[in-house]
Amino acid sequence: MALPILRTTEELRAQLRDWRCAGESVGLVPTMGALHEGHLSLVRLCRAATTRTCVTLFVNPKQFAPSEDLARYPRDEAADAALLEAEGADALYAPDVGDVYGPGFATRVVVDALGDDLEGAFRPGFFEGIATVVTKLLMKALPDAAFFGEKDYQQLVVIRRLVADLDIPVAIEAAPTVREADGLAAASRNAYLSPAERKRAPRLFRAITYVARTVGAGGDADRACADARQTLLDAGFTNVDYVAVRDAETLGPPAYPARPARVLAAARLGTTRLIDNVAVAPEPARDA
Repeated sequence: MALPILRTTEELRAQLRDWRCAGESVGLVPTMGALHEGHLSLVRLCRAATTRTCVTLFVNPKQFAPSEDLARYPRDEAADAALLEAEGADALYAPDVGDVYGPGFATRVVVDALGDDLEGAFRPGFFEGIATVVTKLLMKALPDAAFFGEKDYQQLVVIRRLVADLDIPVAIEAAPTVREADGLAAASRNAYLSPAERKRAPRLFRAITYVARTVGAGGDADRACADARQTLLDAGFTNVDYVAVRDAETLGPPAYPARPARVLAAARLGTTRLIDNVAVAPEPARDA
């Protein structure tokens, strides 16, 4: 049976209502399309946790600044639908902008503080756009659970906060970052990389892994982050927006090892902006 493609909120709610009336549990996987292995891992996680999997495909204009790549963001709904059908997804909600942001739409969802730093500092309005569209999608579907990747770690923290603050009855589940064999995190924008840039791109993962290991071994976080920035510039990255060690839950200053910490980074390689993150883990004890 072909994957049902739902275009309107009414179609989405009717489908989910039928599933719930049949005693099914519903999982939601929000995406902007251009699906890759990271997205498909979320579909698999969702299928393992719920009996019905609905994927959303919506390139959200509210999270793109005027200077960003909304117009050229990769789009291939037919290819995405074929991948989802092969993975066993049960429905695809692929609305147009008018179904998500109707006439006179005037509401914004802002998660203070969590969205102001790191990505928020370099992409003003980005997390407001994320928070608004995710709130809309969750309220349209009211799934039992929604699935997001750790690759967009700050986004995950923002979404968990807004769901808690707004009492949205949806469990937010996270999946580990999916990586290529050389460590590059799977991302739709990787398609923008030239062959030469693609060879250099894994240096970002290596740089943040170095920071995580240094901090996990008790080293100085600021010095490690500065070293990582310089390493990336020396490797040919155009600029480095940030390399930072933060508290894994609050994204504030780290209190490692008392609390879990995360290394987050963003850097530009040619015209492509890459982001990545890794957890800080204590260095394994060595035998005497």
